[in-house]
Amino acid sequence: MKVLIVYYSTYGNTYKMALEIAEGVKLVAGAEPVIRTVPELIPEEIISSREDIRKGKEMQKHIPLVSLEDFREAGAIAFGTPTRFGVVSAQLKNQIDKLTPLWFERALEGKPAGIFVSTSTPHGGQEMTIFSLLPAILHLGMIFVGVPYSVKELFYTKGGGSPYGPGHVAGTDNVREIDEEEKAILRAFGKRLAEIGLKLQKT
Repeated sequence: MKVLIVYYSTYGNTYKMALEIAEGVKLVAGAEPVIRTVPELIPEEIISSREDIRKGKEMQKHIPLVSLEDFREAGAIAFGTPTRFGVVSAQLKNQIDKLTPLWFERALEGKPAGIFVSTSTPHGGQEMTIFSLLPAILHLGMIFVGVPYSVKELFYTKGGGSPYGPGHVAGTDNVREIDEEEKAILRAFGKRLAEIGLKLQKT
């Protein structure tokens, strides 16, 4: 079963989160992570003028753009986004708006889905961003998956992560690396999403 990890990342932080989720998926026999990104909307002249953005784009240039077929083939889906003023990034929302054909087909109904987010600050809107994307998941007929408190790192993480989904605090300069607690939550999320996807396929 394929677990689609589709994300948007400006500086590379959400991309690194996707890699950790993929490691969690790999822990489940019969599950295969598929990492995809979405089209960029930032004008090229802005990207070329910013070294930090150029560096972020360079590290993920090998990641293919997601297709509708990727969504069709997936048994479970993780959506990743940085927060933008407390809501999902325009780039990921743009991709979700393109899922209308799959909505008509009911192709995503019954598939488990979760959300992971990155912010610059601890109170930068991680949970609000997840909630801003949740209606789309429910409208598509998907089954929302979070992170239970059996993942003990939720109790003492100083970075990101909540029962609603994994998170990462990248810092105001966007260079803070994923810490061990965040990493554990991300991997547990990937593992759980894969396990639930496989169970649902058997029903």
